Amino acid sequence: MDSALSDPHNGSAEAGGAANGTTRPPSTPEGIALAYGSLLLMALLPIFFGALRSVRCARGKNASDMPETITSRDAARFPIIASCTLLGLYLFFKIFSQEYINLLLSMYFFVLGILALSHTISPFMNKFFPANFPNRQYQLLFTQGSGENKEGGRGSPAPGSGLTRPLCPEIINYEFDAKDLVCLGLSSIVGVWYLLRKHWIANNLFGLAFSLNGVELLHLNNVSTGCILLGGLFIYDVFWVFGTNVMVTVAKSFEAPIKLVFPQDLLEKGLEADNFAMLGLGDIVIPGIFIALLLRFDISLKKNTHTYFYTSFAAYIFGLGLTIFIMHIFKHAQPALLYLVPACIGFPVLVALAKGEVTEMFSYESSAEILPHTPRLTHFPTVSGSPASLADSMQQKLAGPRRRRPQNPSAIGRSKKLKVNPPKPNLSICRCPPLPLGTTRHRKRRATCLRRAYGGAGAKPGRCWAVNASYEESNPKDAAAVTEGSKEGTEASASKGLEKKEK
Repeated sequence: MDSALSDPHNGSAEAGGAANGTTRPPSTPEGIALAYGSLLLMALLPIFFGALRSVRCARGKNASDMPETITSRDAARFPIIASCTLLGLYLFFKIFSQEYINLLLSMYFFVLGILALSHTISPFMNKFFPANFPNRQYQLLFTQGSGENKEGGRGSPAPGSGLTRPLCPEIINYEFDAKDLVCLGLSSIVGVWYLLRKHWIANNLFGLAFSLNGVELLHLNNVSTGCILLGGLFIYDVFWVFGTNVMVTVAKSFEAPIKLVFPQDLLEKGLEADNFAMLGLGDIVIPGIFIALLLRFDISLKKNTHTYFYTSFAAYIFGLGLTIFIMHIFKHAQPALLYLVPACIGFPVLVALAKGEVTEMFSYESSAEILPHTPRLTHFPTVSGSPASLADSMQQKLAGPRRRRPQNPSAIGRSKKLKVNPPKPNLSICRCPPLPLGTTRHRKRRATCLRRAYGGAGAKPGRCWAVNASYEESNPKDAAAVTEGSKEGTEASASKGLEKKEK
């Protein structure tokens, strides 16, 4: 999971103070209300639109935009990883100079912010391009290997030889077009503005982009995993805010778009205000991915209602409003997840109890909706022995005897004409390893192999054992194989006719 979205800033909403410790005149009630209301509105926007875009992302056909699925094991380990990262940042700020650390992190988030903002505004900018805009397609591909092991290198077979090239592991496979390049240029302007001025508006633009992309691309596989994740971060947030000053110190010292800020003295100083109230992006993304999961669950019920989504969305508003109220009363930083987690989990569960759909809620699997348009493999064979022996055993299984009901003699000739021997997988050059089912690597590798087997550039059937069965079941046979099969059927029928005459 991207540390820029969640690891160091799951902490608190807090009224910021002066960076140099000098006292400021107290903010007016109107300024405080404006700041807190703006933070609440900015937190709701990425959750609402990110949840809607997560549905389209789960149904998308582009393998490069497939979401990252969080499993129960990932959810259980996440609070520990987040705690180590937070403590490490705290020690870095105590030992090393704060200026150099922030400079390094600013360059890192500069690149990430441009990419996230470009991905965010791309659907909106497509409406403003004219119909005759020359939209050329591009692909950025990084593969592992060189020389004979590199795809398209010296070891590539000649075209038409019938041989297939080895599949190299893909490190980066990103597809984009000319419109995306325009969005990237506009996002770069905001990035340069943030890098030079560190203005709070540029910070919020990057923060909103990070939050929306996190809700859209991070998917929980089921409700139980969401409860594990929210419960673990509930303890994490309470400990690091109330137990120590680590999170508050890192949030104030960390000059990066990992939090949303809004000035409380905006009415007095305008855009140059510097007394900020802040809200960590983790308090948006973590509940947001759970709310997006409930939206996909609503759609899976096929009742044309979004009851659980609106319930959890209202619960988030209630929890964040309660956080701001208590923070304003006690004048102390509050762990927002202390109030958000019980609200976001409790309200939908109560609704499910009232409707009698608790079993359906906790048995729903979001990962089952990924790539619904492609044929599915139920299992992978266990790989043992040499590739040649494995290929022979698979061929024997395909050609093994099967029970067949007796047929009419006239139908036997017709069936033999249509019989085609399936292609033998060339396992000696296939580099697709067997991966555990349900993992992100398995889905991405399977989608890539299917795309190449179904008519990719220079692809041939049988190049990958993982998709060979699905290819044979869902694709018509080539003309050469059909002709050969028909010849075999004709010869067999002719030999049987001669035997009958001799008898």
